[in-house]
Formats: sequence, C-alpha cells, structure tokens
Amino acid sequence: MDTSYTIVLEDQTVLSSLCGANDENLQVFETYLGVPVICRGNEVTVLTSDQAVCNRFQKLIDTLLKSPEITSESSAEFIASCVANSVPQGGAFCPQCIHIPRGIKSVYPKNRKQAALIDSIYTNDITFGLGPAGTGKTYIAVALALKLLLSHKMRKLILTRPVVEAGESLGFLPGDLVQKINPYLRPLFDIMETLLPADVLRSMEESNTIEVAPLAYMRGRTLHNAVVILDEAQNTTKEQMKMFLTRMGEGSKLIITGDPSQSDIRGRSESGLVHAVSLIRTIDRIGIVEFSADDVVRHSLVQKIINAYEKQ
Repeated sequence: MDTSYTIVLEDQTVLSSLCGANDENLQVFETYLGVPVICRGNEVTVLTSDQAVCNRFQKLIDTLLKSPEITSESSAEFIASCVANSVPQGGAFCPQCIHIPRGIKSVYPKNRKQAALIDSIYTNDITFGLGPAGTGKTYIAVALALKLLLSHKMRKLILTRPVVEAGESLGFLPGDLVQKINPYLRPLFDIMETLLPADVLRSMEESNTIEVAPLAYMRGRTLHNAVVILDEAQNTTKEQMKMFLTRMGEGSKLIITGDPSQSDIRGRSESGLVHAVSLIRTIDRIGIVEFSADDVVRHSLVQKIINAYEKQ
C-alpha cells in the first residue's frame, strides 16, 4: 500500500507560490489535512495512505492551480482563504476575492461566513451581517463597498451609524457636522486607510464620493446608485431602522452590520436591528449572514472572551 501521494509541478513560479516563504503554506496544508506535507524538487507530497485525504489534497491543489491568484503577491492570503473555505469532505472551492481598483491590497475571505457575506452583498440589494466583534463583517462590507465604488458600479459610498455612546456620555463634541460624527465613524475610516492610498482616500472625501452622515440626518432622503453602510446597527431604534431601510433608491445596495448582543440603547426592550431581521427575514433580495464566536478572526483572545461572556 502506498504511504504517500505526490503531485509534480513543472512551473517553478507556481511551485514557489504554492510552498510559500519558508514553506509556510505547507504548514497550512498540514493543518488542513492533518498529515505531513513536504516538498522535494518539483514534487509536493502528502505523507499518508488514506485515499480520502489524498483526494482532498488533489482537489485543493487543482483549485489553487486554476486561479491566477496563485502567482499574485497575495498568494499566501489566497491559499489560506481557499483552505479556510474548503469543505472537509467535498474538496475546495475558490471564494470571491475583493480586488479594489487603485487599492493597496486585495481582501480574501478568511472563513465560509465571510465568503457568504461577500456573495450576499453581490446577490442582494440589502444585506445584514450579524455577529460578535472581530468576525470581520464590517471589514468585508467596507472593502466590497470600495470595490463597487472604484469600479464605477456605484456613484457614491455613504457611511452612517446611530450616534450612541458605549455606556458613557461624551458631552457635546466641537466642530461642524462631519467633525462631530467622525469619532463615531472612525472605525470605518481605519479600515479604508488600510485598503486605499492616502491620496486616493483624500480625493474621494474632497469630491464627496464618500459621505458621512448621522443616521438622524437620513430622513427624507432617497439614495440612488449608492452603496450605504449602516454600522453598529444594534443601536438603532425600530423607528430609525424602518426609516433607514426605506431610504433605498434605484441601483443602491444597503449593508447593515451589527452585534445584537452589544446594544448600547438604554430603556428600550428591543433594538431596531433585532426587530428588522425578525420581520423581513423571508423577503426576497434581502440577505442575512449570521456570524458566531467560532468565526472570530481578530486576536485569538477575542474568541475566548466572547465565549466567556456567552457562557455567563
């Protein structure tokens, strides 16, 4: 009985990308397959006699080799994304990568829920991304919104969120409206600064291609050909959420993100996010992707902290 399975690769560039710097990608394969993976010359070998594992290995390699991403500068992230999105018994599939025109880097879904969120935003007019902190739902939303904007699929990107402090009163903030709302939307700009060169981002702000708006100022507007992100939506009231959802005009996409377990609303029994999801879940062209603590991609301690609070 054979105790190994070998794939021969003639293209040295592909082989180098497949193995990664210091063979770091081979370690990713080993974690996924549960058996050693080695490279000798132009051969990549999995050390096992288990035919099912060999089949999974072959399907994964086939998936990687079919994509031009394998020889890109971000090949390591691409490989990690494919492995993370692989179905243990069904082989691998290539999740949609987010390539932002004029961007600093591409974004690859790190798990199946992130891949599902990307698919939902492309497919539906309204998408809800629900789940705990650190699952990457807002990061994916911002990255995909920038891609739609910079590839001229959308005319404008609007960022909004309810102006609610997290358990403490900050008093009146100085400055004009944008300056007042900026601290609340700072997390979204932090993401954009990691994805776009400073001059591109500044140009988009100056041309009002990117607009920031407090949720309270959305009433009466009709938003056409815009991608609109409502962040921290768990802090909306039922009335605010209804008002926001009905702002949608032709050719627009709404992306709503929030963590139902972290509402900062005081004196109200139910947030607008929870109410809306329960009310419109079955409507066509509305997607709902729910993340859990298992989908956390931030620091490993974040997942443990969330689990500890959930147990309590």
